[in-house]
Amino acid sequence: MLSLSELKQGCFHYVGIAGTGMSALAQFQAMAGGAVTGSDRLLSSGGQPENARALCALGIRLFPQNGSGITQELAGVVVSSAIEPNNPDLERARALGIPVIHRSDMLSAWVNQYRTIAVAGTSGKSTVTAMIFEILEGMALSPSVITGGNLIRLSEKGLIGNAFVGKSDLLVVESDESDGTLTRYHPHIGLLLNIQKDHKDIAELKEIFAVFLSQCTLTAVNIECPSAAPFAGNGLTFGMAGKSGLRLQEVTLAPRQSTFTLDNVRFTLPLPGRFNVENAAAALAACRLLNLSPDKAVAPLSAFRGVERRFQNIGTVNGVTVIDDFAHNPTKISEAIRAAHLSSKRVLAFFQPHGFGPTRFLKQELIDALATSLTAEDILFMPDIYYAGGTVTRDISSQDITEAIEKRGRRTVFREDRKTLIPLMVQAARTGDMILLMGARDPSLPLFCRDVFDALQAAI
Repeated sequence: MLSLSELKQGCFHYVGIAGTGMSALAQFQAMAGGAVTGSDRLLSSGGQPENARALCALGIRLFPQNGSGITQELAGVVVSSAIEPNNPDLERARALGIPVIHRSDMLSAWVNQYRTIAVAGTSGKSTVTAMIFEILEGMALSPSVITGGNLIRLSEKGLIGNAFVGKSDLLVVESDESDGTLTRYHPHIGLLLNIQKDHKDIAELKEIFAVFLSQCTLTAVNIECPSAAPFAGNGLTFGMAGKSGLRLQEVTLAPRQSTFTLDNVRFTLPLPGRFNVENAAAALAACRLLNLSPDKAVAPLSAFRGVERRFQNIGTVNGVTVIDDFAHNPTKISEAIRAAHLSSKRVLAFFQPHGFGPTRFLKQELIDALATSLTAEDILFMPDIYYAGGTVTRDISSQDITEAIEKRGRRTVFREDRKTLIPLMVQAARTGDMILLMGARDPSLPLFCRDVFDALQAAI
């Protein structure tokens, strides 16, 4: 395990530094006083210029991903599970005998240096992580954060938004289960939000989360989730059930906000949807385990700025609201559509699946979620599956999903190229509608959302 002095004194090179998890760690290390370099094919091709500028502003030097950034002076080369064995940077590092460190081991090293609150579960991790961070910051406790979503409050300061180094020993981290590496962490507090089929089958996820919770000093589990509840043990529980250790009561869901009572304290959250109320309960459970008064969390939660692409309001044109959301698994899609219906009778839902493997794995669940959540008046727009590269079997298409949903009485539109869907959505939109744009992993989706909004404005 890397020591704090090694993390701050040696120079580490991040391969694929533009990736969400990698950029967060690279920024965190640079903010903590460490020397960092990195490479990414996306940045080299001119993609994500704002992120490239933000990385450089922290003193991070960027190189082409051709091995030129790998020198004998490096203390280590950091990679994620997405980096292939024949990557030029990785091959060069091995040739020079430079230690190759997995991203999860680097995160573990930081987790073990702090009094860490680790947020785990299939859905809601980024939002809960952001809520805890903003609550602690609002209490003047100067926390740090490493997460998978960009906090709007941090991005408004010129940062990417997925990492920040505070002055205290408190660190909030989003713990991703997709590759099973969260079992390497030993945090002070562990939260389990839910367990749903996503990257893996539920049985495999249960094994991963069981190990994770066993390595936490204190735990809190969402008792509302049937798959997660059995893991509560002697730890704190939260939810609406009467047996919850931290019980949600008097929940009111409105189009733009939610209110609820917890620990005899009334809270207002500037986000819609029951799932966000549960997210807030998880954040407050972390506060309970830190022995913090819930009264002091009222103001920070009411001022919560949110996370980019988590039901983010892009704007309203002629009575049509455009929302950008990261929803990509069945549960997230269902919750996003339900939240949209709180304020709009009719929803024009756009969903871009990511990856042929994940879409194949979740095909029936995606069909069920969309067919159940959408009404007969709604319209679903789908482009073909986002392809991120690599060797894949292209034996499934978005059209397979739209055809199955149409058979269940829902209206759908499929086009291979998503750009051709923009004029169709604009033409279909009428006052009072919401255009809900959903998808993950594709870094160009925020720009696509902006294109939809601009097209609406141009059509006035």
